[in-house]
Amino acid sequence: MIDAPIVVETRHLTRIYGDGTDVRALDGVSLTIHAGEFLAIVGPSGSGKSTLLNLIGALDRPTSGEVLIGGVPLSEVRDIDQFRGRTIGFVFQTHNLIPTLTAAENVEIPMYETGASRGERRARARELLELVGLAARTDHLPNQLSGGERQRVAIARALANHPKIVLADEPTGNLDSKTTADIMALLRQLNRDQGTTLIVVTHNHEVALAARRIITLRDGRIQSDQTVHSTLESELLDFKSSPLGQTILRGETLPDELADVAPKLRELLARL
Repeated sequence: MIDAPIVVETRHLTRIYGDGTDVRALDGVSLTIHAGEFLAIVGPSGSGKSTLLNLIGALDRPTSGEVLIGGVPLSEVRDIDQFRGRTIGFVFQTHNLIPTLTAAENVEIPMYETGASRGERRARARELLELVGLAARTDHLPNQLSGGERQRVAIARALANHPKIVLADEPTGNLDSKTTADIMALLRQLNRDQGTTLIVVTHNHEVALAARRIITLRDGRIQSDQTVHSTLESELLDFKSSPLGQTILRGETLPDELADVAPKLRELLARL
């Protein structure tokens, strides 16, 4: 991964909020993210996680320091909305789907900025919904979908314009544990099969373990930066975030052929 091109770089990034009593949300954060990485940003409430994601996504401006996307300083981009729409995909805790549009129509929305034809938009939307396992739900409205399905639509929408980077802010925050495992397994698959660069902000350590690199923030600074080096460990993390892995961790009843090994597996997964 270290040989891959750099897609995100932050240099001494600082963000201060407030009138009178200043809050230093970020304090000199410098990091480098390469193409194809799956990165989780974790930390307690108020540590600066969402602020960092908003600055990388050009949804906010730093007080000082710089963000570079694909080597381009955001401070030098003239049309930041167009640049963002073509370069970055977003997935939020609340999926932000338009309730009167079908799943396919919601996925098409970012493509209007690119000048894609109606046929191209429809084909791309159906392709992406099939990719996230919703080929049979293309014409369903959001209120006809489960919470996990709505988040899958949001992920498909984030991929619509072939972005270099997908930013996800607490993408499983409103989901139950099984659906959370399904969504994280999907993100791992997209990262592995599509080479999508993923940056996920989460307060949930179990969710963070689906990533291959974990950055911990505290008081606006990077406290630690850990990378999963072992292929075996990476595969175990994949298994841990899968529905079966989560079932084993919860101690639920398993088929007879797995009952004997479940305690050892549970102990192993709990250590990851």
